[in-house]
Amino acid sequence: MKKILCITFLLLSILVHAQNEQLANNYFDRGEFEKALISYQDLLKTQMGNFNYFQRVVECYQQLQQYDKAQKAIEEQLERFKQNQVLVELGYNYQLQKNQEKATKYYDQAISKIKKNAVEVYGIAYTFEKKALYDYALLAYKTALETDPKLSFNFQMAMLFGQQGNTDLMIETYLLESFQNPQNLPVIQNQLALFMIDNGDVSFNDTLKKALLLRTQKTQDIFWNDFLSWYFVQLKEYGKAFIQQKAIYKRKPDSFGNIINLAQMAINDNDQESAKEILTFVLDNTKDLDVLIQSHTYLIEMEIDHALEKDYSAITAELDALIKEFGVSPYTLSLLKLQANFTAFHLKDSEKAKAILKNAMEIPINRNQLAEVKMELADILLYEEKFNQALIYYSQIDEEMGGDVIGQEASLKTAKTSYFKTDFDWASHQLKVLKSVSSQLIANDALDLFLLISDNTVEDSTQVALKKFARADFLLFQNKKQESLAQFQLILKEHKGEDIEPVTLLRIGKIYEKMGDFNNALENYNEIITKHKDCIYIDEALYFSAEIYNSQLNAIEKAKPLYEEMIFKHEDSIYFVDSRNKYRKLRGDTNL
Repeated sequence: MKKILCITFLLLSILVHAQNEQLANNYFDRGEFEKALISYQDLLKTQMGNFNYFQRVVECYQQLQQYDKAQKAIEEQLERFKQNQVLVELGYNYQLQKNQEKATKYYDQAISKIKKNAVEVYGIAYTFEKKALYDYALLAYKTALETDPKLSFNFQMAMLFGQQGNTDLMIETYLLESFQNPQNLPVIQNQLALFMIDNGDVSFNDTLKKALLLRTQKTQDIFWNDFLSWYFVQLKEYGKAFIQQKAIYKRKPDSFGNIINLAQMAINDNDQESAKEILTFVLDNTKDLDVLIQSHTYLIEMEIDHALEKDYSAITAELDALIKEFGVSPYTLSLLKLQANFTAFHLKDSEKAKAILKNAMEIPINRNQLAEVKMELADILLYEEKFNQALIYYSQIDEEMGGDVIGQEASLKTAKTSYFKTDFDWASHQLKVLKSVSSQLIANDALDLFLLISDNTVEDSTQVALKKFARADFLLFQNKKQESLAQFQLILKEHKGEDIEPVTLLRIGKIYEKMGDFNNALENYNEIITKHKDCIYIDEALYFSAEIYNSQLNAIEKAKPLYEEMIFKHEDSIYFVDSRNKYRKLRGDTNL
């Protein structure tokens, strides 16, 4: 019993301490420095050696311009703990009082401590950096290297060069570190991507590209080809990235993994030309059965995405020939699923499609593969409007594969099925959970559908328009484009001026795009742009219009202002980065 009481008391003490720290932080963040000071002083009494609490006490004094009290606290800390980074605190306290001479004196003292013991650099350089004293932080690292050349601070120094705006040195130092310590490459590439994409620095992109090109030419090390390929992928230049991957393959022809991944990225970003070039290269250079089938599957999927009815017989023959060539086995499962999907959703023969999948279930496939087949079968049952049977399969997958992405996808399809059935309350309940799943793509889709339901329930509690919209969406799911289009157009006519109008225009625009009728697509997107400027679909209307002018109609001068509006007015859009890159190309920035 005594032991239980001790543990309970300990847990309560920890909880109270955490609450007190949170309270102190809240005061500090709100600028209530007098209250924060009292709280941090109380915390420091319980943990005298806590350097963070000490720093916050000093910062509170400085914010209150009580520099003498700050100095006293710093000197007491230095006397008590002999921490040399406290010299920086003392110097900075003088700097705040515009006494640069004394500030420099203590900064130099801190640097001199590193000359005697190089490991002092960690605390001293960090304190300099926290005070935005980047020159001194760099000097600290350089001094440590002079004292002990075996140490390495490339990563820290590169970040400081970036803070100073010296991007040339930052690039050189990051590249040196990445080559010397490849395990740090992902972190370094994340840092570089911030400057490439988030900061939108064109000159930085050019400098980085030149530095990488120089290394590929000088060293012939495939490390730099791979790095350069990564660079082009960030800018969605998949054709240029492929040139680097091809160079790697010629010197090290042991795997197509990176090349296949590159093709998949190109497909996802709708760069069909690059994807076809990459996959054709793969087919010409491998005999690996798995890679061959995967490449064929991707190529036929692209054909189907852009196929007209007149192309169906050729695609059917191509699928039949490939399955005959490679046989029915776990290896050809992707082709069998594709054949079933095409047979149901394009050839409108759902019975034959189900037979293909049921036969696939009889071959020795693993747990994940079985879930994939069940998902395809559920989709076809949904296509047949057998909602309850479809839900059984989706629920099975969700239950069996709940921790995996395919389980989350099944959960999303369960919610969509409820939506198609116009059971909006239950769909919303499921979508609320899915908004926070690990897969960003699924989370985004869940959020979009959740907003569609909620936004069109506020104004119309009976959900009349939403029910019609869900039916039109279901027809679109069934690949019945003409019927879906007619239903969406009827919604526009019967519910003009209601909240449902902009999203209906967006759906109609996408259908026309899929049908290759770009002028009608543009007309509907323009309705959103001109009449619904404040709606949540405006960024999509702008981006899709720009893409049509740029990629389909070759009307560059019409695309540019649309991309430009995306850049300046819709920075939070998922299409922002792509819009910026394409705008620069159209504008003639050659250093991308």
